[in-house]
Amino acid sequence: MEVSRIRALRGPNLWSRHTSIEAIVACAEAERSIDQLPGFEARLRALFPAIGALHPEGGGAVALAHVLQAAALALQAQAGCPVSFARTTATVDPGVYQVVVEYSEEAVGRQAFEDAQRLIAAALGQGGFDADEAIAQLQSLYEDERLGPSTGAIVEAAAARGIPWRRLTRGSLVQFGWGSRQRRIQAAEIDTTSAVAESIGQDKDLSKRLLHAAGVPVPRGRPVESVDEAWQVALEVGLPVVVKPQDGNQGKGVTVNIVDRAGLEEAYRSAAEYGTVMVERYLPGHDFRLLVVGDQLVAAARRDPPQVLGDGQHTVRELVEQVNQDPRRGEGHATALTKIRLDDIAVARLAAQNLTPESVPAKGQRVILRNNANLSTGGSATDVTDDVHPEVAARAVAAAQMVGLHICGVDMVAQTVLRPLEEQSGGIVEVNAAPGLRMHLAPSYGKPRNVGQAIVERLFAHGQDGRIPVVAVTGTNGKTTVTRLIAHLFTAHGLRVGMTNTDGVYVDGRQIDSGDCSGPRSARNVLLHPEVDAAVFETARGGILREGLGFDRCQVAVVTNIGAGDHLGLNYITTVEDLAVLKRVIVQNVAPTGYAVLNAADPIVAAMAAACPSQVIYFASDRHHPVMATHRAQGKRTVYVDGDSIVAAEGSWRETIHLRDVPITRNGRIGFQVENVMAAVAAAWGAGLPWQTIRRGLSGFVNDTDNAPGRFNLMDYRGATVIADYGHNADAMRALVSAIDALPTRRRSVVISGAGDRRDEDLRVQTEILGDAFDDVILYQDAAQRGRDDGEVIALLREGLAGAQRTHHIEEVRGEFLAIDKALARLEPGDLCLVLVDQVEEALAHLAQRIQEANA
Repeated sequence: MEVSRIRALRGPNLWSRHTSIEAIVACAEAERSIDQLPGFEARLRALFPAIGALHPEGGGAVALAHVLQAAALALQAQAGCPVSFARTTATVDPGVYQVVVEYSEEAVGRQAFEDAQRLIAAALGQGGFDADEAIAQLQSLYEDERLGPSTGAIVEAAAARGIPWRRLTRGSLVQFGWGSRQRRIQAAEIDTTSAVAESIGQDKDLSKRLLHAAGVPVPRGRPVESVDEAWQVALEVGLPVVVKPQDGNQGKGVTVNIVDRAGLEEAYRSAAEYGTVMVERYLPGHDFRLLVVGDQLVAAARRDPPQVLGDGQHTVRELVEQVNQDPRRGEGHATALTKIRLDDIAVARLAAQNLTPESVPAKGQRVILRNNANLSTGGSATDVTDDVHPEVAARAVAAAQMVGLHICGVDMVAQTVLRPLEEQSGGIVEVNAAPGLRMHLAPSYGKPRNVGQAIVERLFAHGQDGRIPVVAVTGTNGKTTVTRLIAHLFTAHGLRVGMTNTDGVYVDGRQIDSGDCSGPRSARNVLLHPEVDAAVFETARGGILREGLGFDRCQVAVVTNIGAGDHLGLNYITTVEDLAVLKRVIVQNVAPTGYAVLNAADPIVAAMAAACPSQVIYFASDRHHPVMATHRAQGKRTVYVDGDSIVAAEGSWRETIHLRDVPITRNGRIGFQVENVMAAVAAAWGAGLPWQTIRRGLSGFVNDTDNAPGRFNLMDYRGATVIADYGHNADAMRALVSAIDALPTRRRSVVISGAGDRRDEDLRVQTEILGDAFDDVILYQDAAQRGRDDGEVIALLREGLAGAQRTHHIEEVRGEFLAIDKALARLEPGDLCLVLVDQVEEALAHLAQRIQEANA
């Protein structure tokens, strides 16, 4: 078994909406059915009993590829990953399969794939495999990679509201929403919280002084610089006291209830490891954490220090081990509770109770193992949200607002939350930025609180989902022009538009990246940009195959057409039907309130309507086409041509746009541009743009090298017409010939090359079409042959011209620019030359220079 081309599909893809690992797996003949491998399944199940059933979808023999799928999924499931989807599909190559397995964390999914291969090798007698060890390592990796409980709770609450999110780092920095509507969090801290507020929260002395100024009860005390000064302050405020770092978090270096100098000296040394030391009056009572979001108290918990209860039989060490067996306890912050540690601090706390780790406490004796009650040191929490007195809640909110924290963990010491602080000599001892949420999400005792929802409501008002309009465009021909035209219409509406296409990435009219940017990475970059109000993405087949979509769903999906010449034969996309299944991915991921814009005249595209989870707008020149007529009769949206106008219809309502007001169509003579305009109009309609804006936008879109480079750009060269276009398949050639037939010309010439990654027949058919429409053909070799031998592509193009009815002059030239110069030199007034460009920007610049020289 050979595994190759392992990919991470990070968005909705050909197989599902799940993030998945995809691999090509080649199985030798004997590996295509495990029945031909004696004893294999028995050894496999002995090594990994949890692998489950091995039943291929649709039945048939179980190949090693199916075993790989089942093992990679089961290993992740055993490690605690929430995964359920997997699929293995046979390709057209005998014994070669595509294996797809869902992952929740990419690193875990990749590791599970590797472990599954090792498992299969071991079952084949090639090495060993320890399933328990592999699962333990996957669990550890999953804990390291996944979001912590605080960030995870906020993300879950956002996802429940349909708010898109993206993790920006391996840590807890997360973006919610897109473009100009985005918000960001880092753990339980939001983007509008200032660094000033955060620094105040970290400075315990400053925050305490500010709280005192706001009328919030706080313990007396101040920072100190020596043990002697610490003892002096302790005597001033009155014993017992608390010693802690001025700049601390998670209870590090905190010692409470100090009653003598010896204890203070030890506490000072512990706190000094973390910076400046503070001494303040110890407040008797319980430790409470109050969570404030905005101007509301949303949760409260009583925190108890880590402790064990004696039974008269077991030592303290054994009791701690028993408590740590609780599945809720783990290392770090990933679990609801943290394991109790018997470290030096715990041993010192035991000594204060005349105990050691080997002591056997009496039955019922409560043994405290820490002075502080932080969950990160093994403490527990009890929810008391419903018991908080309104005055206590008001003091907590005042404390958070005085410091300037939008999400604030207020630490309070008091006998109870049932009475005001002033009545019980209680006080607020700290305020914390980015507070941990797990004590509220999964308290040791009491009712869990959905604090993630409260934080999301602070970020996004009711009814907001952080989304901007997103339009995805795919197809064989016209998609770049349609993409640019839709972006132009959004711009006409006053929106700052992010656009990706095969020419680059554009934000608000400025190009920020160049090259073919029609993939998911470019789309994600646009959605990250804070100045984007709407996004239009050309969505190419390669990006969908390579990584899936760069977004979870779109408001409008446009499919212009599906042709046979678009990279067929690559990556197991061998038929037009295969290509349609791939390109309809954008249709399958239209928002519930969105639209799919489909070409009714293309039966393969029209059939995609069945996969759309929302509504469909059909477009076609012929309004009497059966698909159009049926859709219109049902009162649904259609866009068609009626005489010299484009008409948008829904039920009895009509909107008309005269083609004479749409320059790109040349009064309707350029048929494929009329098709492109209909698609763009339907998309703008589906996105909710007003018709006045659509009309204004169409009238201002000129098909020049700035608006649509390489898309039927017309130029004048000494009285002759030169057209530059990036057409590169049979359908494009037919559309170009049809458009040129509508233009008055004398003698026609064409400059053409071909991409080496096309099939032989796809290259031949292009010149078969052009040979019947042009008098002269100049062939040139592409800059990149893409795996072809020197001269091979030109030879195939020449073969296509063998039966040409019109072409009588064929010439071969080395180099695109030389071919252009040769064609221009032959032009006379009234002639027409079609230049099918390869290097779009460079070729257009070369043409512009030659035209400028001719007009000088």
